[in-house]
Amino acid sequence: MPVEITMPQLSDTMTEGTVVKWLKNEGDKIKSGDIIAEVETDKATMEMESFEAGTLAVRVVAEGDRVPVGSPIAVLATGKESADEVKKNYKPGKAAAPAPQAEAQPAEAAAPAEPTHRGDQYAPGSEGQHGAEAAGQHQPAATAVAAPPASQPSRISEPAADTGGNGAAGRIKISPLARRIAQENGIDFSQIEGSGPGGRIVQKDVLAFIESGGQTKAPAAAAPAPAKPAPAAAPAAELPQRVATGQTQTIELTKMRQTIATRLQQSKQQIPHFYETIDIDVEALVALRKTINQQLEKQNVRLSISDFINKAIAVALREHPALNAHFDAKNNRIIRYGDVHLGIAVAIPDGLIVPVLRSIDQMGLREIRQRSVDLVDRARAQRLKREELSGATFTVSTLGMYGIREFAAIINPPEVGILAVGAAEQRAVVRNGQIVARNMMTVTLSVDHRAVDGATAAEFLRTLKALLEEPGMMLV
Repeated sequence: MPVEITMPQLSDTMTEGTVVKWLKNEGDKIKSGDIIAEVETDKATMEMESFEAGTLAVRVVAEGDRVPVGSPIAVLATGKESADEVKKNYKPGKAAAPAPQAEAQPAEAAAPAEPTHRGDQYAPGSEGQHGAEAAGQHQPAATAVAAPPASQPSRISEPAADTGGNGAAGRIKISPLARRIAQENGIDFSQIEGSGPGGRIVQKDVLAFIESGGQTKAPAAAAPAPAKPAPAAAPAAELPQRVATGQTQTIELTKMRQTIATRLQQSKQQIPHFYETIDIDVEALVALRKTINQQLEKQNVRLSISDFINKAIAVALREHPALNAHFDAKNNRIIRYGDVHLGIAVAIPDGLIVPVLRSIDQMGLREIRQRSVDLVDRARAQRLKREELSGATFTVSTLGMYGIREFAAIINPPEVGILAVGAAEQRAVVRNGQIVARNMMTVTLSVDHRAVDGATAAEFLRTLKALLEEPGMMLV
């Protein structure tokens, strides 16, 4: 008999999902475990698998449709009935909420491009803001967007866009991500030639259009004027798109931003934070990194300072298990872990995402580098699995590549601590009564006072400092 496939709950806070892309067509044979679609949740875009075998008879919703958890998205013919029969007789019990038309969406401020890493101090993608489990859209590093003409209004109207890719007459086939990037830059979809399946416009098409100095559309409410060529792509350090003088801009919160707002508000309201800051001399670490990278050059592996920091955190957490823990407020207990699962805050245009390096305490530096790059790349491409977004026992957030010397991060519950890492930079310090230049770095530990006391946190920082100032100790 026919079997309905419903929208699964792919994260703890998920109430609805968006079908970003169908990977199976009607009439395709499906085996149990096959990936049939990509679904955007409030944390990330994840692959959805079928737990039933059969023939895909009906795709109930189109790409771009929002679907409540538990509502049907597809129907399989699993018995002797034909897929055509099932499709003909199927009457969905619940209707999916259609994705809002682009015309009804306010233009969102363009996300700032990620700056070039100075001196290759940190791992690509290790940047983050405050630790919070969230996910969102993907935009390549070091890609800036052109500012709009001064007369451009804050609310941008667009041609009708077909995110379902069904090729209906008069509709433009465009992916949700490409639509968002185009919307942020005032791009007329009809001017872009799609390179995706069936001529569908995908992200790279929009970015290429911007970089080539493509035409931006005329303002919807402004006086008639000929279209002007958009400025060439800005350098990485340029400011994000500005709101024109005299104009206002309304930005609707994305699912990811709503989740960030809720979780961080709860964290600051419910967790008694306290903070401890320490300066670390990383002169020896910089030298050791240079030596190791020379040895690894033939293997195309290049360690970053972040790799050493993450390794040191893992070693220090094993020595101080009070920080490698969760606070279970519901049952009034603390759960300490024997394995270190490190969350790495990664900045993305709509906020941040925290992929997890599981069992990092059992990895060497080379494996940490390789696994980190893979996680960050897939985080930005929205290809993380559910288990890669959950289960962190501690989180690290880095803003050093932005030139930030020192900051304090917000704890990502139920974890009891998060480490904020500033820039490694040359500073004037006193050594043996002389003022000398040394590579220094400032880190700040945010701690849940319900689970950890000040002296315990200080001991952790002292161990971390010792490991980073004598980095060979973490390799034994």
